[in-house]
Amino acid sequence: MKDFDHLMSVWQAQPPKEHLSVDDVVKQVKKGIRAFTTRLYWGIVAMIGTVAAAFILMFFMAFKSPATTFGILIILFAMAIYLYFMIRHYHMLNKHDLTQNPSDYLDSLKQYQKDRSRTVGWFYYLYILLLSAGLALYFVEVLENASVGFKVATYGLTAIWFLFTTFYIKPRMMRSEEEKLNLMIDRLERLQQQFD
Repeated sequence: MKDFDHLMSVWQAQPPKEHLSVDDVVKQVKKGIRAFTTRLYWGIVAMIGTVAAAFILMFFMAFKSPATTFGILIILFAMAIYLYFMIRHYHMLNKHDLTQNPSDYLDSLKQYQKDRSRTVGWFYYLYILLLSAGLALYFVEVLENASVGFKVATYGLTAIWFLFTTFYIKPRMMRSEEEKLNLMIDRLERLQQQFD
């Protein structure tokens, strides 16, 4: 009997499960998705501007070495693929309306999360590799008349920047995005369970 009383007191001491408000969850999810789509939108705009600048650079600058043009083409190729993924992810987030079919919306959000982590995970390293190769070829002619110290500094700082973004900034950004997505998905799942 003592054990039973102890067990009951343990269960009664558990905090009651929070009952989620539909309005609050919908507002929070919409706000979170709006933040993701806004960041993607401005990323797309910036990438289009960068691609346009690279095209202008390639067609209006007189480069002597075909390696320079090939380097710019590699950079353009990498940016075009990255732009494709950004646009694809933007459309995945904007495709469904949370208020129309919550179950489909939850599935699409899970699909976005899965696709984004898989794509960004493997593609980002390929993207950095292609950018590095393209810049290395581009710098051959651009830094042709520069001093050895300046060349070493340029290549070194570029390599440090790529390493910093790849191994410091990217993991933190991905972790933050993953946590926010997990929170939204968790709230939507809990809300769905309330109505099942």
